[in-house]
Amino acid sequence: MQIKFYKFHGTGNDFVLVDNRENHVQLSTTQIAQICHRRFGIGADGLMLLQNDNEHDFKMIYYNSDGNQGSMCGNGGRCIVAFAKYLGIIDNHTTFVASDGLHHANISNNIVSLQMIDVMQIKNYNSDFVVDTGSPHYVKFIENIDNFDVVNEGRKIRNSAHFIANGINVNFIEYKDSALHMRTYERGVEDETYSCGTGAVAAALVAKQQLQFIENAITLNTLGGKLFVSFNINDNKYTNIILEGAATMVFDGIYTIY
Repeated sequence: MQIKFYKFHGTGNDFVLVDNRENHVQLSTTQIAQICHRRFGIGADGLMLLQNDNEHDFKMIYYNSDGNQGSMCGNGGRCIVAFAKYLGIIDNHTTFVASDGLHHANISNNIVSLQMIDVMQIKNYNSDFVVDTGSPHYVKFIENIDNFDVVNEGRKIRNSAHFIANGINVNFIEYKDSALHMRTYERGVEDETYSCGTGAVAAALVAKQQLQFIENAITLNTLGGKLFVSFNINDNKYTNIILEGAATMVFDGIYTIY
């Protein structure tokens, strides 16, 4: 079987995208994991199918690099908007459906502004925080983030007794040099990724609450570049959350599954 694919990345968080509006691509968990493998496949943090939707521009079906269907991916959402623009499905504005519901987005050149779901609660967990931003996230303040062992420390939290059943993404953040820095261990990838969109939202909201930033717009520095999160806040509830950043096409090709 041959598949036409496109490779995109959003601040280093990279994805294989497939136009599946004709519903001709059916992939097994093993095949998706093979495609995403960085040694034996195309290599990606995840794979997305763009499919038709009866009420909106398209539907986003997201799979983690382990081949299992995942929850919402913010950077993936931004990339699939850029993909839809490339395919001529949309112009500069879109509405689409993902695993966590309806999303609105705007695109200008390669900058995508994606509206995320509202966040009604930031939960305290010991001295850290847990937030659901379409995917579950653990947020922990640390020091010396540049030299922090993200993989081993993130894996410990992700596989701890409280979280192992469903897994959780783990974000480490540090405010230094007048900027918020973030690194993420992602479930489903089971490794550090260069960036995480839903994680950036979680980190920004926790930082707003704990560091008492005046502005409701926060810039995050990830390994793959800058992400911007803005929001409205009322009675500790966060609405109109916008994740913004670049979404870039890398290459396209034909992949053969033998």
